[in-house]
Amino acid sequence: MRINICSVAVDDQARALRFYTEILGFQTKHDIPMGEHRWITLVSPEDPGGTELALEPDEHPAVRPFKSALVEDGIPFTSFAVQDIAAEHERLESLGVRFTQPPVDYGTVIAAVFDDTCGNLIQIAQEKGES
Repeated sequence: MRINICSVAVDDQARALRFYTEILGFQTKHDIPMGEHRWITLVSPEDPGGTELALEPDEHPAVRPFKSALVEDGIPFTSFAVQDIAAEHERLESLGVRFTQPPVDYGTVIAAVFDDTCGNLIQIAQEKGES
């Protein structure tokens, strides 16, 4: 068994697609119209056959309060691995990404948290010794 697809619930699929591809650098694998919404999955250019990230509409009644509670408490919804967190933090900030937590050294990892513009906080993390 392996992880095939994981999801992030977004309040605007078009805005999320732009942010996750143009800013974060993911690549679109699927973008299929499905009525009012779309089936959108993204992959890392470093692993195009790997785990897909689905940009899911956040319209279920339980999702928006859940997302709001996480953001209010400063908890990221998910985490993405990076090789050089200092460089990635600098790159994303130069593109206008708003960080709620700059890179912090937690011993075995260094992590930072940013706003994905679609209702989520996302963490980037670098395992120590991987720069």
